[in-house]
Amino acid sequence: MVLYEDVYCRRGAAENHIKSWKTHLAADRTSGTRATANQFRLFLHAGAYWLMGGLRAAMPKRSSFAVAQLDTLRLRLIKIAARMVDMKTQIRLHLPTSCPDQRILRIVLSRIPQLAI
Repeated sequence: MVLYEDVYCRRGAAENHIKSWKTHLAADRTSGTRATANQFRLFLHAGAYWLMGGLRAAMPKRSSFAVAQLDTLRLRLIKIAARMVDMKTQIRLHLPTSCPDQRILRIVLSRIPQLAI
């Protein structure tokens, strides 16, 4: 039982992380002809994965978004049409009134330093 929990379950979790990185962030698309271009793409995808993990960690613990897949976070919280107003000391985002996840988005943005709606 200990072997199952310590080795097998962790291996499965690692495979799930790799699968979500490839599937939801398209990290397996390195179609450049130069190795440095492909390496830079992988670097950007790794940064995106790190940021998405931070976004998921900022979610309220009882929220369904705390365990959501990366594509769910991307589609429901990141790909939102918003009007951005750039002021002298701040950037203000105006979300649409029909945004279904506006409440959770406000909570998450308030947990990120220097960001607020």
